[in-house]
Amino acid sequence: MEKTKDILTDTFGRKHNYLRISLTERCNLRCTYCMPAEGIQLSPKEHIMTYEEIYTIAAAFVKLGVTKIRLTGGEPLVRKDAATIIEKLASLPVELTLTTNGVIVDRFVDLFKKSGIKNLNVSLDSLDANKNKDITRRSYFDKVYQNILLLVKEGFNVKVNCVLMKGFNDNETIDFINLGKELPLHIRFIEFMPFDGNRWNMDKMVSLQEILSEVNATFTKDEIIKLKDAPNDTTKSYQIKGYQGTFAIISSVTNPFCDGCNRIRLTANGQIKNCLFSSAESDLLTPLRNGKSINPIIDKAIQAKFKIRSGMDTLDKFKKIDGHNNRSMITIGG
Repeated sequence: MEKTKDILTDTFGRKHNYLRISLTERCNLRCTYCMPAEGIQLSPKEHIMTYEEIYTIAAAFVKLGVTKIRLTGGEPLVRKDAATIIEKLASLPVELTLTTNGVIVDRFVDLFKKSGIKNLNVSLDSLDANKNKDITRRSYFDKVYQNILLLVKEGFNVKVNCVLMKGFNDNETIDFINLGKELPLHIRFIEFMPFDGNRWNMDKMVSLQEILSEVNATFTKDEIIKLKDAPNDTTKSYQIKGYQGTFAIISSVTNPFCDGCNRIRLTANGQIKNCLFSSAESDLLTPLRNGKSINPIIDKAIQAKFKIRSGMDTLDKFKKIDGHNNRSMITIGG
């Protein structure tokens, strides 16, 4: 029997078994690194995938070999039928997880447990309520922090995503790490990345090396434990001796992890992106609605993937990136 082509494996041998699905372009926060101050032009409602279409596309990916699905947004939980989508996707043989800003996550704890969701990523960029208001343009710090504690209490594995920006929250690195002293939280520091409308420049970015330098200046060499990173991890992970939690650094800019990338992204309006930094997209929704197979489109998109950051294989090339050639982060889904 002829072996079926593995269309999720690209020309560099990377198998894309991790699908990130954006449920909505809407959000109840307005984070500066994610959304332009003036907001965004939302896709018309009829262009957004229905829950049935999300399930159909997800099921097609699972049949091709996807083993993990992460729901993102915008804020995925503000979508009115988010619970229905979660319940439907939970029926697929995958690890189902979710990234949220944490504002309304307390309403979904029982659903998460019922759906087998064990791992959650929660965004929190400052431990100072005023700073948090500045970056999110909303006053939800206390609610989000209490919801993080609730998730831990309820037994979820919680990763806290923090985008570091120089001169704003880069002085909180150690404070975040120290959260893991008494709590089993996994702090993830993310380098500030360029997207449409977020006014990115290298001067605002806190690099992998700068973070590690501060850690090394605070803790002794014997206290800092380098953890083993899994083959497809985006992070360099560490733990402080005696701490319950861990911390990690996602260095998409200064130390990209493209060699082990296994991710493909599906936007809320049914486009797939083979790289976070790629301006190219492939429409799955239109052929799906026309009753055509989406497999050839998936195949073509995967095979067109560059080895490193959509062709920006040097830092000099990356510095010249024009965010306007890509979407705002809120419409990609992370």
